[in-house]
Amino acid sequence: MTVIDVIAAVLLLAGAGLAVIAGIGLVRLDGLFARMHAATKPATLGLTLVLLGTMLRVESADAVAKLVLVLALQFVTAPIGAHLVGRAAYQRGAAATATDGVDDLADRDRESPPTA
Repeated sequence: MTVIDVIAAVLLLAGAGLAVIAGIGLVRLDGLFARMHAATKPATLGLTLVLLGTMLRVESADAVAKLVLVLALQFVTAPIGAHLVGRAAYQRGAAATATDGVDDLADRDRESPPTA
């Protein structure tokens, strides 16, 4: 085993661990916003680590380019999707838990979208 193999294995295991943590967070956390956070943050970092570990093991530049594309799409779609889900839930008056903190948007009208 080379040093590259060990680094790739550590990255793959760490990424898989973060994916498991994200799954546990989806089941165990209370409230929409906490679950949304668990679905995006550790899952995105976990996928990043798995893709980096895979990039170290593949030999083809085409495969690395595809993995970079997957990583870029993950970083674009996951935060935007989470933001839209959170915004829609907030506008519909989703029940907030006591751990959500201060509501900075409480003085705004929930039903009307912001105007440009």
